Amino acid sequence: MFGPAQRDGGPELVQLLTPEGERVHHPEFDLDFGAEELRGLLRDMVLTRRIDTEATALQRHGELGIWAQLLGQEAAQIGAGRATRPQDFVFPTYREHGVAWCRGLDPLRLLGLFRGVDHGDWDPAEFNFNLYTIVIGAQTLHATGYAMGMQRDGVVGTGDPDRDAAVLAHFGDGASSQGDVNEAFIFAASYNAPVVFFCQNNQWAISEPIERQSRIPLYQRALGFGFPGIRVDGNDVLATYAVTRAALQRAREGQGPTFVEAYTYRMGAHTTTDDPTRYRLSDDVEHWKLKDPIARLEVYLKRNGLADDDWFADLAAEADALGHTLREGCKALPDPQALAMFDHVYAEEPPELTRQREAYADYLAGFETAGGAA
Repeated sequence: MFGPAQRDGGPELVQLLTPEGERVHHPEFDLDFGAEELRGLLRDMVLTRRIDTEATALQRHGELGIWAQLLGQEAAQIGAGRATRPQDFVFPTYREHGVAWCRGLDPLRLLGLFRGVDHGDWDPAEFNFNLYTIVIGAQTLHATGYAMGMQRDGVVGTGDPDRDAAVLAHFGDGASSQGDVNEAFIFAASYNAPVVFFCQNNQWAISEPIERQSRIPLYQRALGFGFPGIRVDGNDVLATYAVTRAALQRAREGQGPTFVEAYTYRMGAHTTTDDPTRYRLSDDVEHWKLKDPIARLEVYLKRNGLADDDWFADLAAEADALGHTLREGCKALPDPQALAMFDHVYAEEPPELTRQREAYADYLAGFETAGGAA
């Protein structure tokens, strides 16, 4: 079942750029990518990887409490993120740093959550990008409900490309085993909701391999719920972009949900508290290093004369500047006020919460009094 063909995604895998950097074509999902667009996609992936490596280093130095790495999944995130339109709405997990980048979110704002100074300080309505969801799979229900709301707002299937909108819901292969995800599939199918379920199948649900989660390829599960599924090479930013763009357009037109399985691999740990060497073979990691999403597009650009040495040098300098900004900015993030935990819990604060706030304020004041007496 999970032999060499399955390990590489199988013959059903949609691919436009091979691991060797060769451009191939697909009868249904082929697109013409211009040189500027290709360079832009590579820039996004390189800077997203720098965000990830800097945040990992910050955690190792004690500046972040934890970090959810995306190493190796840059193409899946950038391809999907760039396929969205401004009016679309994205529901992430806690790992979609590349998608956040595509939606215009300052990456420094992501670090506050992992530093523990806020719960995510951006306004989802400003970027049409929801706050990170820590509860595994819960965001797929939120996404489906939001998509159903879009239907009722009359922004689906109008034929106006500046008005029609869809929802992009991210989750991982491990989350596909959650009840919330399956319930979201049922509601989305029943109401023909304009949502694209985008699964980054990175082969591991923390320490559990994909073959223990499903006896069939994940994308085929969609058929059981009554909507199409497709598997794309998640390390191929061109294919990921093309497939996600088509799925989102289908949703905007009122044709309902699609399941996109981005077949990729988690090169790093699940989070910085995880040690993947305890449960996976180094041979698998070495196998997937040869499929690196950044390296394959870089090779394609160089081989075809679409980017020169000066362009790559400028990109490296931009990445270094971003790294410096993140390091200094993270250390400068202000600590929250203790009583801030009571803010924004309810639109109208109930009396019980007010009493709790006052009691906690008195408790904190006791430390100040004791300190002054000493």
